[in-house]
Amino acid sequence: MTELGPGFLPPLIPHNFLALPQDQSSLENAKIALIPVPYDSTTSFRSGSREGPEAMITASYGLEDYDFELNLDVSEIGIHTTSALEPHMGGPGLMTERIKAVVGSYIGMGKTVGLLGGEHSITIGSVQAHVEAYPALSVLYLDAHADLRDEYMGTPYGHASAARRAYECCPIALAGVRSLCQEEHDFIRENNVPVWYWDPNSHRSTADSVVDSLSDAVYVSVDLDVLDPALMPAVGTPEPGGMVWHQLVSLLGRVAESRRIVGFDVCELAPADGPPACSYTAAKLVYKLVAYARGGKQAS
Repeated sequence: MTELGPGFLPPLIPHNFLALPQDQSSLENAKIALIPVPYDSTTSFRSGSREGPEAMITASYGLEDYDFELNLDVSEIGIHTTSALEPHMGGPGLMTERIKAVVGSYIGMGKTVGLLGGEHSITIGSVQAHVEAYPALSVLYLDAHADLRDEYMGTPYGHASAARRAYECCPIALAGVRSLCQEEHDFIRENNVPVWYWDPNSHRSTADSVVDSLSDAVYVSVDLDVLDPALMPAVGTPEPGGMVWHQLVSLLGRVAESRRIVGFDVCELAPADGPPACSYTAAKLVYKLVAYARGGKQAS
């Protein structure tokens, strides 16, 4: 048995996405900056997505670095996980401003930024920052809900208005939608917003149409409730009839084949509302978006 002498340090697990060593996770060396945003202050049904970022990071320790689809070691891209962004208790508008400022600072460093949510309202500030860096940006918004209300529960910056605020910044395409209110239905019709209501029987034609609607520079926003609750029950507002894993990843892969994914977020994981596999699935989705954004098919 080896004795532990003075100054001995046992092996420690780095607390970052994929548990990467310093040479692969330092800000200087990384191409990707992942920002945990533990915020769920406008949640209207089930809270708990504030615990999502930590659950995704911890679950990522179990992921293999190598992605066989892309023949790529994802760790070699370089992934820097920042400290968690402190929620602004002054209200969702001020939180949106905080997110925009922080995301903009990392974009200014030349990083591809991904947010780990947290509720879907965090998308607003991130899209605002990305539009300033990429004026021809479009947004692929994957969600079971339209999120096009002008305001909800007294705020225009809540989770039910995230797509509406994004639409005000740049073109947006919604896919996976299975639930919306009359206001949202009328807004979509009056403004010709491209929306693909989820039909698993027309997945391939839907994917082609979605990709065709996007500009070259794309921000991808994923609410995990776009997945069927049989696969992903750990979300704030589950909705039956959703995508399965391969349908979602196939769509993202199609986007990456012909477009540049310049930023992304993965939102609404509420780990207490489902088995541990949900956190692992969310972490795997982040991993795939990292690969598609900076090591994917365009780069090969």
